Amino acid sequence: MSRISKAGKKLRIYLPFVNAGVQEASTYRANWFFYILGDVIGCFVSFFVWEAVFISNGGESFMGFDKGDMVVYIFLTFLTNKLISGGGTYDIGEEVKDGTIAMRMIKPISYNSTFLFQELGNKLMEIGIIFIPLTAGVEVYRFILTDSLQFNAGRFFLYLFCCVFAYLINFFFNICFGFTAFIFKNLWGSNMLKNCIVGFLSGSVIPLAFFPDAMKNVLSLLPFASLSYTPVMVYMGIYSGSEMLFYIGLQIFWCLAFWLLSKLVWKAVVKHLCVQGG
Repeated sequence: MSRISKAGKKLRIYLPFVNAGVQEASTYRANWFFYILGDVIGCFVSFFVWEAVFISNGGESFMGFDKGDMVVYIFLTFLTNKLISGGGTYDIGEEVKDGTIAMRMIKPISYNSTFLFQELGNKLMEIGIIFIPLTAGVEVYRFILTDSLQFNAGRFFLYLFCCVFAYLINFFFNICFGFTAFIFKNLWGSNMLKNCIVGFLSGSVIPLAFFPDAMKNVLSLLPFASLSYTPVMVYMGIYSGSEMLFYIGLQIFWCLAFWLLSKLVWKAVVKHLCVQGG
């Protein structure tokens, strides 16, 4: 049997998890809708906060960003965070608490891959309902602002390429953090803290360009900048060609690093698993 056919057979094993992710999002439509609505409201709150900053600054420019750039940055960051977000940490913590993790672990398939493909099912819903309309809205806004079409197909596909690696970095990072539930049993509080820290370090709250140069250079090399800041900078055309290659290469490095780390953490903590429910 060829490698391609083996890979195809292995992929088919995980397709039911993709379907489960789609069904979960469509079954609990009200919960999913209000969850998205809460994020959208948070995005607009961020927009009005930064608008107040620009007004108080008394001009159309602040820290090298003009008002139009800042609006595009806010909505692209929101869009990127939705594309790369994942609930691996929360899901693992809940399964440890209620005991359903035992059913997932006895299946003759990869534990990590079941989460990955189930999340992909949720992403298919988000792409159709959020990604396409919001991307179109951003480009219409840029057209109105500059009176010319700003959309660049090359940068757009590079942005999507960056989002793939950003999602994988975030997925494996969340999986590594989620595995600590095998020891600590409940991750609700620590997960909230983790999300706040990652949001700040990734440039989602404040663009990394606003930090002092020394701090910005350090934060740009950390894996969190690869989550949303790098894809957004690529989309907006801020990076030069060499900078783009460097930061995409950095994304690939962090993706491989967290993938390897997830394997090591799994081997270290699985022996400490104690199912509480079930």
